[in-house]
Amino acid sequence: MNKKFGIKEVVAAGIGTALFVVLTTVQIPLGFIPNTALQPRVAVLAFFAAAFGPITGGIIGLLGHALGDALFYGSVWWSWVFPEALFGIVIGLFAKRFALKEGGFHKKNVILFNVVQVIASAVAWGVLAPLLDILIYAEPANKVFVQGVFAGIGDIIVVGILGSLLAYGYSKTVGKSSSLEREDD
Repeated sequence: MNKKFGIKEVVAAGIGTALFVVLTTVQIPLGFIPNTALQPRVAVLAFFAAAFGPITGGIIGLLGHALGDALFYGSVWWSWVFPEALFGIVIGLFAKRFALKEGGFHKKNVILFNVVQVIASAVAWGVLAPLLDILIYAEPANKVFVQGVFAGIGDIIVVGILGSLLAYGYSKTVGKSSSLEREDD
């Protein structure tokens, strides 16, 4: 786990949150499930959490989702904001094991990244979001669990493809730049 939260993590949280908010409007609706869509913003969240740790992931999930809801929908749906933060935190807990900053995001790490994101999605969208919908907004259980399951499946697909590609590309870039050594005068 990346326990350090310094200037790089603060900047990453700011950039990640801004990207998350901007990408709120980019979605492919799942026409058969109301208010549910494929959204690339979750891949950005997963990538930043994997690269910069659980605090950064939690901040992006919480602030990005809350600001995106407020700006584009007029109100915040808290029962989905908190699970988004949890999703970012869970992925961020494994940041060191993904080895993105060391340029080591290879087959084993890609598999681990995707196992973690599948579990995080299942807990966030299949359990927590529907339960909070029921507790906070008195939504019907059958509706919110169907929405949660399909949102989770959509996020798993988006993160599995786009999130893995972002993490892999970043890992290759950082791996090359970190091999340079500073010369002493």
